[in-house]
Formats: sequence, structure tokens, C-alpha cells
Amino acid sequence: MFSVFKNRFEQGYRTCSYPKEKPAVFERYRGKPMVRQDAPQDMVDICAEACPQDAIDRNLKKIDMGKCIFCGTCERLSNKEFVQFTGDFEISTAQKDHLLTAGDLPDLAEHSKQHFKKLFGRSLQLRQVSAAGCNACEADLNVLATPFFDLARFGINFVASPRHSDGIVVTGPVSRNMKTALLQTFEAVPDPKVVIAVGTCTITGGPFSGSPEITEGLDKILPVDLFIPGCPPHPLTNLHALLAFFK
Repeated sequence: MFSVFKNRFEQGYRTCSYPKEKPAVFERYRGKPMVRQDAPQDMVDICAEACPQDAIDRNLKKIDMGKCIFCGTCERLSNKEFVQFTGDFEISTAQKDHLLTAGDLPDLAEHSKQHFKKLFGRSLQLRQVSAAGCNACEADLNVLATPFFDLARFGINFVASPRHSDGIVVTGPVSRNMKTALLQTFEAVPDPKVVIAVGTCTITGGPFSGSPEITEGLDKILPVDLFIPGCPPHPLTNLHALLAFFK
């Protein structure tokens, strides 16, 4: 027992101060893309053709973060003269079409459904469903339970049963084999309930887009309330989305 107290005293307070203070992320982290609208069209075309996810709209000069896997190819090819990825991790949206951006995103807190804040503002219980995910998005959701992020301090928890939850958090491209299980889990959640799409695979199919084995976008089979882009989304991206939308 004394050794536990000793370790606690030596380690000090380890929980991050977010959202009161915005912590710095790793230098190589790629967050919100900033797109220069005055970039030469030939440079835009080169980046659009090289994009493995077809995430660049060459006419609007915008990037679809719902398709983007944040690989940095466009940033590298344009030498940051067309696209530059910033360290801003607050990139979630309440509407899918807002993910097509040049770097400007609406305030998530203002676009959230206010009755959700009234219903779930004090307590939010979520059931996570891995619908054929690679475990990257799942891992970055799991770390929210660690002392550094401490999701529970905000009254948000992941539970074992959908019958005990207020909504589902879906990761993965929703394979054909997981579709029925996902729909049954959704039906088991009592009303009112929320649906959260986490990761590029869940939002648009990601690298598996075009395959007959997956559902290209969770919103095609369920009413999605919150979109959290990334491949995978940073834990702070997940945390910001949950706090801004529900708290």
C-alpha cells in the first residue's frame, strides 16, 4: 500500500488538461488539411491523380476528409504549396458533407443536436462495434480509458451490452459478414439513441471502397449523428468530438 502511495506521489498528476488547454501533438501527426485555393491547377491535378483514395476535388480544390487516409502524398507532391496538414486534431463534423473542406470547418458544438446535450450531457454510455476494422481505430478508442485521457471523468463510458448503452460507436468498413450483427446491435439500443462513425473506413469504406464485400458508408444503412474522420482518428480527435457534440 505504501509503495502505491509512493509511486503516485512520484508520478504526480498525469491526466491531460484538455479541454481547458489544447495539448501539443506529435510533430509528424497529420490533422486538419489546409488547402491553398490559389494553387496552380496543374499541381492540383497531379495531386488528385496521385491520391490513393480519390479524396481531392480538383474543381473545388478541396479535400474530402471522409475519404482521406492522411497519407500525406498530396502534401509531399505539392511541397505544401497546395495542401499542408496541420496539427489541429479537432476535425469532426455533425454532417458528412462538411468533411469536404479547404480547411474551414463549422463549430461542432453549434451544429450538434441540442436535445442530445440535454439527454446525454451528464452521462453517456456507448457500445463499440468493430465492423471488420483493422484494430487501429479500436485501439485509439481504447486508450481513452487510460489515466492520461480519462474519458470517465466526463461521464462517458463504454459498456458491454447495447441494452445498457445510449448509442453505438462503429469502426471498420462494415463487412457483409458484420452487417447483420451491427444492425441487431443498433436495434438493441433503447431509444433515443445515437450513432457515431469513427474512421475513414466507416465513413466511406476507406481503402476497401469499391469492394462488394463492404458497405461504403455507415450512413447508407443507419442514421449517423457524428462523423469522426481519420485513419485512425487521434484519441484527442475522438475526445474532442464526444465532448463538443454531447457536452
